[in-house]
Amino acid sequence: MMHRRFRLAAIAVCLATVGAFVLTLTSSAYGQTARLGMNLAGPADWMTELPFVDVFRTSRRWISQKQGAGWGKGPELAIDEHGWVKRLEPGCFAETMLCTISGGHYPSGVYTVLYEGEGKLEPGMNAKLKQAEPGRMLIEIDSSRGGFSLRLRETNPQNPVRNIHVIMPGFEDTWRDDPFHPVFLRQWKGFACYRFMDWMHTNGSEIATWSDRPTPDSATFSKRGVALEWMIDLCNRQHVDPWFCMPHLADDDFVRRFAEMVKQKLDPSLKIYIEYSNEVWNGQFAQSRYAGEQGVKLGLGPADKPWEAGWHYTAVRSMEIFEIWEQVFGGRDQLVRVLPSQAANSYVSEQILKYRDAAKHADALAIAPYISYNIGRGKTAELGKQMADWSVDQMLDHFEKTAMPQCIGWIEKSKAVADKYGVKLIAYEGGQHMVAFMPDRHLVDKVSATMHAANRHPRMGQIYKRYYDAWERLGGDVFAVFSSIGRYSKYGAWGLAEYYDSSPADYPKLQATLQWAREHGQPVAE
Repeated sequence: MMHRRFRLAAIAVCLATVGAFVLTLTSSAYGQTARLGMNLAGPADWMTELPFVDVFRTSRRWISQKQGAGWGKGPELAIDEHGWVKRLEPGCFAETMLCTISGGHYPSGVYTVLYEGEGKLEPGMNAKLKQAEPGRMLIEIDSSRGGFSLRLRETNPQNPVRNIHVIMPGFEDTWRDDPFHPVFLRQWKGFACYRFMDWMHTNGSEIATWSDRPTPDSATFSKRGVALEWMIDLCNRQHVDPWFCMPHLADDDFVRRFAEMVKQKLDPSLKIYIEYSNEVWNGQFAQSRYAGEQGVKLGLGPADKPWEAGWHYTAVRSMEIFEIWEQVFGGRDQLVRVLPSQAANSYVSEQILKYRDAAKHADALAIAPYISYNIGRGKTAELGKQMADWSVDQMLDHFEKTAMPQCIGWIEKSKAVADKYGVKLIAYEGGQHMVAFMPDRHLVDKVSATMHAANRHPRMGQIYKRYYDAWERLGGDVFAVFSSIGRYSKYGAWGLAEYYDSSPADYPKLQATLQWAREHGQPVAE
């Protein structure tokens, strides 16, 4: 009997060992390094994510007003380096919009307004004064009425009104030490990285020198993006790797000082993703045109093909940026050096990776393998008219049949190129890409409505799961989903959900994303 038990135990051990070996092989074969990161929505008064409990941080830049002159028709405002109004012309005032969000999707209640300086600050539209004293107001907000405003009627040029904070109800005692909304922190905990492309207002950025950067003293983060100090603070609190996009105009001094602050303040156990700008290959962006011009100027490509010169400039400038970061960090162990390219064209990836052996100075090739579904352009020009009467299921059937295989093909080709040059394949963005481009506005509205319904449909959650599975199976590494929270419009349904208070149950693609991450060992929200 004891011999039989021994044999059974031995068999059990063998089976367990074999099982572990098979699991190891499976994990290796299917790229268990795949993890989900997140592109965070950019700061603006209309953003629906609400990352900060001080909503003035996402207020609109000051609008110059003059009685009887029409909205925004006042004279040019005198603004200091932080974005505060230095003085007002006679008969004029400055106004700013906050929380321009419809449907009551931000907290109602009494907001605390704090400020320094001398002048007259008052509640504007959709805001009711409850109490006022120098440097402090209480205003009552009914979010069902939409956004609200503050008006600066007077300011003392010798001691101007500045350092305005507008604190959500319930955070009056904690906002200084805990600036991030707890719903925001809970929603995106456990993700592999936060890509700060939109937080840094990377597309078309005007930042060139260190003095141009946003700081914690900036009036609003809506102008030039979120201060680096806050991005570092968020990653430290969440223990999530940062993904920084260096502005395309940024000089070497900016890059060095940026890296030095990260080294000084970031948790050293976190990795740092470094990317030159965003989609430099994409001709619709200012950074693409700039790269082409610089590439031609430096003789990196022919003048009649500025896009090629731009690809090569991307490689060259990326390597320069990487070198600065490596100098600051005394090596590259903490860095993930990213060379960005186009998912739909692996030829571009080759041109960037091989130029001056750029791949030998990088760690990853980054693409955006969207499930691309741009209706009304090229081969789909006539399809848009047919879609006017399509059901959601018809659209999803076509989406799965056409866009998904195309996307998987892009990933396969990009992985082959990444392997050829010895770098990882990562995704700087990705997700569904349903957009209607027809010239008929009525048709755009109709097809967009079906696309939005498709994005809320349970089948979209199933599609996302298969999408992430394919990325893993094909050997992809980190995948930064685009994007966190954003309201749907005719320009796309990019957000995994639309509002900060949305339930994952109402947005299957959000639910599927969280579930997939949990199943792959990421401690994301339940």
